[in-house]
Amino acid sequence: MNNTTFYLKYRPQTLEELDLDSVRGELKKIVSSGNIPHALLFAGTKGTGKTSAARIIAKIVNCEKQGKKLSEPCNKCGQCKSISNGNNLDVIELDAASNRGIDDIRALRDTIKLSPAYAKKKVYIIDEAHMLTLEASNALLKTLEEPPDHVLFILATTNPEKLIETIRSRTTLIEFHKASSEETVRSLTFVVKGEKLKIDKEILLSISKMSDGSFRDAVKTLEQLVSQKVKLEKESVEEYLFNKKAFNQKEFIDNLLAKDSKKALLEIGEFIKKGVSTESIIDSLVSALRESLLVKVGLKGEEIPNLPKQDLISLIELLIYARSQIALSPIEELPLEIAVIRWCGDGVAEEPQTEDVKQPTRNLTTKLSEITDDVWKTILTTIRPINTSIEALLRAARPVSYDGSNLTLGVYYRFHKERLEEVSHRKILEDVLASILGSPIKVTCTLTDPPAKKVADVPLTETKDNDIIKIAEEIFGN
Repeated sequence: MNNTTFYLKYRPQTLEELDLDSVRGELKKIVSSGNIPHALLFAGTKGTGKTSAARIIAKIVNCEKQGKKLSEPCNKCGQCKSISNGNNLDVIELDAASNRGIDDIRALRDTIKLSPAYAKKKVYIIDEAHMLTLEASNALLKTLEEPPDHVLFILATTNPEKLIETIRSRTTLIEFHKASSEETVRSLTFVVKGEKLKIDKEILLSISKMSDGSFRDAVKTLEQLVSQKVKLEKESVEEYLFNKKAFNQKEFIDNLLAKDSKKALLEIGEFIKKGVSTESIIDSLVSALRESLLVKVGLKGEEIPNLPKQDLISLIELLIYARSQIALSPIEELPLEIAVIRWCGDGVAEEPQTEDVKQPTRNLTTKLSEITDDVWKTILTTIRPINTSIEALLRAARPVSYDGSNLTLGVYYRFHKERLEEVSHRKILEDVLASILGSPIKVTCTLTDPPAKKVADVPLTETKDNDIIKIAEEIFGN
């Protein structure tokens, strides 16, 4: 256990140990009623204990020492121990960001029909459930409507509003709000006692304020203080927290106003090295920009000079979108870096276009009802210098429908569909679409037949396989 991080070592193992008062109370009522719903929806910000709570519920329904009336898990039987360790065959944890397609959910539906291997109930914990595609969500919905008696679903999400309404209506919602200072201190105190540390409550309150309602961030900060041998005294801890938190908001905004992407990007790198999270940087910026925006409409506050109202709105929207993409990014700070590059005017939207492609405006504020041939050519041309593989894949696809925020692509071959649905490829594509179309775009891929060619235009030696070979060569090289 010595190498286990504090957050994992001291994660709650019973309902009583859950640190959010409201969640602890709600789940206790549900369990004591003896009637646990077949589908629960845990919704709230990161680091507030959604996965821990899901595992506790999984232990409660499968604990070998449960009596007729459900109660806390024993945490000693084989089922409880294997669930705590994450290796129980009947408790399946899925990351919807990586298993978001229709095929993944179809495979899940096939396994659901099978009885549990050893446990009383199969429990499916689906993290970031809002990342499921529309097709996958509809497939999951059918299972939620008529689940087998031996199955329990627990969906976890940071963005419940992105789930389709029919799924939300068929689940019992438990809201995980940001932790209060008192709740965070309760969580930290549990760790302090376990590690036999001597630290004042006042210092724990300082850590709590910095964690912004996240138990995970608070415990990680405490662990950093201990591992870096910072004296657990008020002056030393506050100096450490100040240096860690130190984000020169004004200087960063000045660089954005000057459209100096190089300085802004270097600053981001420095803050990340100090341990400042990308979320903290964005939240700090948005807070200052919001205050300036409110001043523009007549409220009191501090105004940022030389930043017109419309530019304020555009920058805020750009940063909010970047924040929403952090969970999907392989590099935490990348979405913020892309936002800075776009704002400063040297991003993907300004890539040179070929002469035969009409140049659309950078942000198409008229909300197109369809992706025209010209816009599709622009998308392909823009994405080519960023990632030639994606551009090659897209040439075996076509836009099927578009409503201003959702784009469905008809892809001709399963291989190409699977590659486009990979998180890294999809993210690049959605970022490029957002820069061209002017708003966040969610892409869904579906298999469709390739367009028919006129006989006169097709050489006698050409077959459908030639198309696949040509694109594969462009993706993998000759």
